[in-house]
Amino acid sequence: MEVFQNVQVNLMSLMIGVILALVAGYLLGYFLRKIFTDFRIKEAEALGEKIIKEARRESATLKKEAEIDAKEEKLTLISEAKIELENKQAELRDKEKDHRQKENELNALVDKNREAERNFKRRQQELDDEQQQLNQKIEEYNQMIAEEIKRLEEIGSYSAEEAKEAIKNQVVQSARLEAVREVKKIEESAKNNAEDEARKIISQAVQRLASDHVAEISVSVVELPNDEIKGRIIGREGRNIRALEQATGIDLIIDDTPGAVVLSGFDPIRREIARRALEKLVLDGRIHPGRIEEVVAKCKKEVHQGMKEAGEQAVMEVGLDYVHPEMVELLGRLKYRTSYTQNVLEHVKEVAWVCGAMAAELGLDVQLAKRAGLLHDIGKAIDRYTDGTHTQLGVEIANKYNEHKYVVNAIASHHEDVEPESLYAVLVAAGDTISASRPGARREMLETYVKRMSQLEEIGDSFKGVEKTYAIQAGREVRIIVVPDNISDDEAHLLSKDVAKRIEKEVTYPGEIKITVVREARYVQMAR
Repeated sequence: MEVFQNVQVNLMSLMIGVILALVAGYLLGYFLRKIFTDFRIKEAEALGEKIIKEARRESATLKKEAEIDAKEEKLTLISEAKIELENKQAELRDKEKDHRQKENELNALVDKNREAERNFKRRQQELDDEQQQLNQKIEEYNQMIAEEIKRLEEIGSYSAEEAKEAIKNQVVQSARLEAVREVKKIEESAKNNAEDEARKIISQAVQRLASDHVAEISVSVVELPNDEIKGRIIGREGRNIRALEQATGIDLIIDDTPGAVVLSGFDPIRREIARRALEKLVLDGRIHPGRIEEVVAKCKKEVHQGMKEAGEQAVMEVGLDYVHPEMVELLGRLKYRTSYTQNVLEHVKEVAWVCGAMAAELGLDVQLAKRAGLLHDIGKAIDRYTDGTHTQLGVEIANKYNEHKYVVNAIASHHEDVEPESLYAVLVAAGDTISASRPGARREMLETYVKRMSQLEEIGDSFKGVEKTYAIQAGREVRIIVVPDNISDDEAHLLSKDVAKRIEKEVTYPGEIKITVVREARYVQMAR
């Protein structure tokens, strides 16, 4: 019984334990499910928040993309609108250009029509004037016929000799009237065209003589032993030639001319310094900027010393007692000055000798005459460096060094700028003319050339029937254009002979002159 009770008790305990275990398992499962459910809820909430965030982010991205697309579409539309606007504007400009062109053409057509109308009116007026003149001439001819008839009636009572005399007087009177008309016409034409023709002739003469004159007074040539030295003169990157040009103020022209270098500059003293310096550098062989400056400085001293010595030599050759040292140096500068290819220093010495000889013959002061002759062109020593004519500058120099008043006046008046106040001024003017016009002293002066050209044209124009005369080929040919209605071929041939004879008689010229007479007939009609 106790065993049964014990078994029963154990069963009860087992059942209670099972129940408790079940309750505990249930509670544990409940709590586990609750915990898992809470975890799932939290996980679901987190997932929901994540989905919401992603949805919001995606919505923002889509919104931005939509805005960007909208902006791009807007820009595209604006760009297309601008392009279309530019195309429209270009079309409008083209149309405006066409309209302007058409307007210009229309204006030109209107102007042309107006010009044609003016020409028509002018032509109509000319025709009216011609008709009036014709009517006037008809009246004059009728009057002349009436007078001739009357005269013939009077001549009917004349003898043969009386009739010849009357006819001769009539012809002579008519010829005189015609000659007076022609002379008056020529004088009016000469007055109207004289200035233009003179300018034309002078400009042509200057054009022909300018190149020779410039080459003559502005260029010196230095001979080289060989062409290889040209490269040394130029130097590396041209430093030697630049240094030489800068030191002397003269341009060096190194070209294909064999064995020569050309020095170009208007200052003859600088050009002489450059010539000497280049010759010494070539002879020495050492050519570099430092050596160039040294040689140029040395040559400057030599040239200035040479000018001083040349002035002293001139004073000594002329035989003057005393000349101020600074004036002596200015005289030496004339050694490098030329006038129409004549050396000015030699010229003033010649003038001094001539003035001295004439003064001795006239019983005047020989020393004063020589002094005036030697100093009359002293202004040419500085006329390149200051304003004023060489006579004005010479007067200033002479006054500065207290020269005699007769010397000052001779300097001022030797080109007739002022009136001579003494015989010494007259002697200087004569001596200057004698020295300048001495055969071989100078080239033909421009004034003489222009005068000869004008004289040739005047001779040709003086013949009847000549339309225009041209002196060409520097005066070596005269071309005469004649009026074909007034001169026949035979008369043109005779005209060339007459002009040649008159030129030989009236004009002084070197060589020979070709006379060409041109007779040309032109017939012009207007097709309307």
